[in-house]
Amino acid sequence: MLSLFYGGTFDPVHLGHVALARAAVAALRAEVRLVPAADPPHRAVPSASAEHRARMLALAIAGEPGLRVDERELRRGGPSWSVLTALELREELGDHAPLGMVLGADAFLGLPSWRLWRELIALVHLVVVARPGYPLDALPEPLIQALDGRWCEQGEDLHRLPAGLVFVLDAGSYPQSSSVLRERLRENGDWQPMVPAAVADYIRENHLYGR
Repeated sequence: MLSLFYGGTFDPVHLGHVALARAAVAALRAEVRLVPAADPPHRAVPSASAEHRARMLALAIAGEPGLRVDERELRRGGPSWSVLTALELREELGDHAPLGMVLGADAFLGLPSWRLWRELIALVHLVVVARPGYPLDALPEPLIQALDGRWCEQGEDLHRLPAGLVFVLDAGSYPQSSSVLRERLRENGDWQPMVPAAVADYIRENHLYGR
Protein backbone atom coordinates (compact mmCIF):
# COMPACT_ATOMS: atom_id res chain seq x y z
CA MET A 1 0.00 0.00 0.00
CA LEU A 2 1.17 3.52 -0.76
CA SER A 3 2.17 5.48 2.35
CA LEU A 4 2.20 9.27 2.27
CA PHE A 5 3.40 11.80 4.80
CA TYR A 6 2.05 15.32 4.98
CA GLY A 7 4.10 17.68 7.12
CA GLY A 8 3.39 21.12 8.47
CA THR A 9 3.11 23.20 11.61
CA PHE A 10 -0.67 22.67 11.81
CA ASP A 11 -0.82 25.82 13.93
CA PRO A 12 -3.70 25.19 14.24
CA VAL A 13 -5.03 22.43 12.03
CA HIS A 14 -8.04 23.57 9.99
CA LEU A 15 -10.67 22.05 7.72
CA GLY A 16 -8.52 22.60 4.64
CA HIS A 17 -5.77 20.38 6.04
CA VAL A 18 -8.25 17.60 6.76
CA ALA A 19 -9.95 17.90 3.37
CA LEU A 20 -6.62 17.75 1.54
CA ALA A 21 -5.49 14.66 3.44
CA ARG A 22 -8.86 13.03 2.86
CA ALA A 23 -8.60 13.77 -0.88
CA ALA A 24 -5.16 12.13 -1.02
CA VAL A 25 -6.51 8.98 0.65
CA ALA A 26 -9.41 8.78 -1.78
CA ALA A 27 -7.55 9.64 -4.98
CA LEU A 28 -4.44 7.57 -4.37
CA ARG A 29 -5.72 4.69 -2.22
CA ALA A 30 -3.11 5.62 0.35
CA GLU A 31 -2.54 5.93 4.05
CA VAL A 32 -1.63 9.49 5.03
CA ARG A 33 0.50 10.34 8.06
CA LEU A 34 0.10 13.92 9.21
CA VAL A 35 3.46 14.97 10.66
CA PRO A 36 3.50 18.10 12.84
CA ALA A 37 6.84 19.91 12.72
CA ALA A 38 8.80 20.63 15.88
CA ASP A 39 11.03 23.34 14.43
CA PRO A 40 10.00 24.21 10.86
CA PRO A 41 13.09 25.54 9.04
CA HIS A 42 11.13 27.53 6.44
CA ARG A 43 8.49 29.05 8.74
CA ALA A 44 8.17 31.15 11.87
CA VAL A 45 8.17 29.47 15.27
CA PRO A 46 4.68 27.99 15.89
CA SER A 47 2.34 29.91 18.18
CA ALA A 48 1.06 26.81 19.97
CA SER A 49 3.25 24.21 21.67
CA ALA A 50 4.07 20.91 20.01
CA GLU A 51 1.85 19.10 22.50
CA HIS A 52 -1.17 21.28 21.74
CA ARG A 53 -0.68 21.09 17.97
CA ALA A 54 -0.41 17.30 18.04
CA ARG A 55 -3.49 17.01 20.23
CA MET A 56 -5.55 19.27 17.96
CA LEU A 57 -4.44 17.26 14.95
CA ALA A 58 -5.53 14.03 16.61
CA LEU A 59 -8.92 15.54 17.40
CA ALA A 60 -9.31 16.84 13.84
CA ILE A 61 -8.80 13.44 12.18
CA ALA A 62 -10.43 11.19 14.78
CA GLY A 63 -12.47 8.54 12.95
CA GLU A 64 -11.10 9.52 9.52
CA PRO A 65 -10.17 6.32 7.64
CA GLY A 66 -6.64 6.27 6.28
CA LEU A 67 -5.40 9.20 8.37
CA ARG A 68 -3.07 9.11 11.36
CA VAL A 69 -0.86 11.47 13.33
CA ASP A 70 2.87 10.77 13.27
CA GLU A 71 4.78 12.64 15.99
CA ARG A 72 8.29 11.59 14.98
CA GLU A 73 9.47 15.14 14.25
CA LEU A 74 8.30 16.28 17.68
CA ARG A 75 10.19 13.45 19.35
CA ARG A 76 13.29 13.98 17.22
CA GLY A 77 13.64 17.67 17.98
CA GLY A 78 15.90 20.04 16.10
CA PRO A 79 15.06 21.43 12.64
CA SER A 80 12.27 19.37 11.06
CA TRP A 81 14.00 18.51 7.80
CA SER A 82 11.73 16.47 5.53
CA VAL A 83 14.66 14.41 4.29
CA LEU A 84 15.23 13.06 7.82
CA THR A 85 11.58 12.06 8.10
CA ALA A 86 11.78 10.38 4.70
CA LEU A 87 14.93 8.50 5.75
CA GLU A 88 13.28 7.25 8.94
CA LEU A 89 10.14 6.13 7.13
CA ARG A 90 12.15 4.46 4.39
CA GLU A 91 14.09 2.52 7.01
CA GLU A 92 10.85 1.41 8.70
CA LEU A 93 8.94 0.53 5.53
CA GLY A 94 11.79 -1.00 3.55
CA ASP A 95 13.46 -0.16 0.28
CA HIS A 96 10.66 -1.44 -1.94
CA ALA A 97 7.56 0.03 -0.27
CA PRO A 98 5.97 2.94 -2.15
CA LEU A 99 6.40 6.13 -0.11
CA GLY A 100 5.39 9.67 -0.97
CA MET A 101 5.37 13.16 0.47
CA VAL A 102 2.43 15.55 0.08
CA LEU A 103 3.31 19.20 -0.39
CA GLY A 104 1.60 22.28 -1.75
CA ALA A 105 2.57 23.81 -5.07
CA ASP A 106 4.05 26.81 -3.22
CA ALA A 107 6.42 24.58 -1.24
CA PHE A 108 7.18 22.51 -4.32
CA LEU A 109 8.35 25.55 -6.29
CA GLY A 110 10.75 26.35 -3.47
CA LEU A 111 12.08 22.80 -3.22
CA PRO A 112 15.61 23.68 -4.41
CA SER A 113 16.06 25.69 -1.18
CA TRP A 114 15.35 22.61 0.97
CA ARG A 115 18.07 20.65 2.72
CA LEU A 116 19.29 17.68 0.62
CA TRP A 117 16.35 18.08 -1.74
CA ARG A 118 17.80 15.89 -4.47
CA GLU A 119 18.27 13.07 -1.97
CA LEU A 120 14.66 13.59 -0.89
CA ILE A 121 13.42 13.01 -4.44
CA ALA A 122 15.27 9.70 -4.51
CA LEU A 123 13.60 8.59 -1.28
CA VAL A 124 9.95 9.46 -1.98
CA HIS A 125 7.36 10.25 -4.61
CA LEU A 126 6.28 13.90 -4.62
CA VAL A 127 2.52 14.43 -4.48
CA VAL A 128 2.11 18.09 -5.38
CA VAL A 129 -1.18 19.74 -4.46
CA ALA A 130 -2.21 22.24 -7.13
CA ARG A 131 -2.89 25.72 -5.75
CA PRO A 132 -4.11 28.89 -7.49
CA GLY A 133 -1.33 31.39 -8.04
CA TYR A 134 1.44 28.80 -8.16
CA PRO A 135 1.70 27.64 -11.79
CA LEU A 136 3.52 24.39 -12.32
CA ASP A 137 4.39 25.18 -15.93
CA ALA A 138 7.05 27.72 -14.90
CA LEU A 139 9.42 25.74 -12.71
CA PRO A 140 12.88 26.91 -11.67
CA GLU A 141 15.59 25.40 -13.84
CA PRO A 142 17.02 23.11 -11.12
CA LEU A 143 13.60 21.49 -10.71
CA ILE A 144 13.13 21.08 -14.44
CA GLN A 145 16.40 19.23 -14.69
CA ALA A 146 15.98 17.11 -11.54
CA LEU A 147 12.43 16.03 -12.40
CA ASP A 148 12.91 15.31 -16.10
CA GLY A 149 11.18 12.00 -16.87
CA ARG A 150 9.68 11.69 -13.40
CA TRP A 151 6.20 13.15 -14.00
CA CYS A 152 3.27 10.74 -14.02
CA GLU A 153 -0.39 11.27 -14.79
CA GLN A 154 -1.90 8.24 -13.09
CA GLY A 155 -1.93 7.89 -9.33
CA GLU A 156 -1.69 4.14 -9.77
CA ASP A 157 1.89 4.61 -10.99
CA LEU A 158 2.90 5.63 -7.46
CA HIS A 159 2.05 2.12 -6.26
CA ARG A 160 4.34 0.45 -8.78
CA LEU A 161 7.62 2.11 -7.77
CA PRO A 162 9.02 2.87 -4.32
CA ALA A 163 9.99 6.49 -5.06
CA GLY A 164 11.08 9.05 -7.62
CA LEU A 165 7.84 10.09 -9.38
CA VAL A 166 5.95 13.39 -9.31
CA PHE A 167 2.15 13.45 -9.34
CA VAL A 168 -0.07 16.53 -9.29
CA LEU A 169 -3.10 16.09 -7.05
CA ASP A 170 -6.15 18.24 -7.72
CA ALA A 171 -7.62 18.29 -4.22
CA GLY A 172 -10.15 21.04 -4.87
CA SER A 173 -10.03 24.59 -3.55
CA TYR A 174 -9.70 25.12 0.19
CA PRO A 175 -9.43 28.82 1.07
CA GLN A 176 -8.53 28.18 4.71
CA SER A 177 -5.02 28.99 5.88
CA SER A 178 -3.50 28.82 9.34
CA SER A 179 -2.19 32.38 9.10
CA VAL A 180 -5.67 33.76 8.31
CA LEU A 181 -7.12 31.58 11.05
CA ARG A 182 -4.63 32.90 13.64
CA GLU A 183 -5.38 36.48 12.58
CA ARG A 184 -9.10 35.91 13.08
CA LEU A 185 -8.41 34.35 16.47
CA ARG A 186 -6.36 37.38 17.53
CA GLU A 187 -8.93 39.87 16.29
CA ASN A 188 -12.05 38.04 17.50
CA GLY A 189 -13.10 37.33 13.93
CA ASP A 190 -15.28 34.48 12.71
CA TRP A 191 -12.82 31.61 13.17
CA GLN A 192 -14.92 28.66 14.39
CA PRO A 193 -16.21 27.62 10.93
CA MET A 194 -12.60 27.14 9.78
CA VAL A 195 -11.81 24.30 12.19
CA PRO A 196 -13.41 21.01 13.26
CA ALA A 197 -15.75 21.46 16.22
CA ALA A 198 -13.52 19.41 18.53
CA VAL A 199 -10.56 21.64 17.67
CA ALA A 200 -12.57 24.80 18.36
CA ASP A 201 -13.52 23.41 21.77
CA TYR A 202 -9.88 22.55 22.49
CA ILE A 203 -8.69 26.05 21.57
CA ARG A 204 -11.23 27.63 23.89
CA GLU A 205 -10.66 25.19 26.76
CA ASN A 206 -6.89 25.66 26.65
CA HIS A 207 -6.95 29.42 26.00
CA LEU A 208 -4.84 29.11 22.84
CA TYR A 209 -4.22 31.98 20.42
CA GLY A 210 -5.64 34.46 22.92
CA ARG A 211 -8.96 32.65 23.38
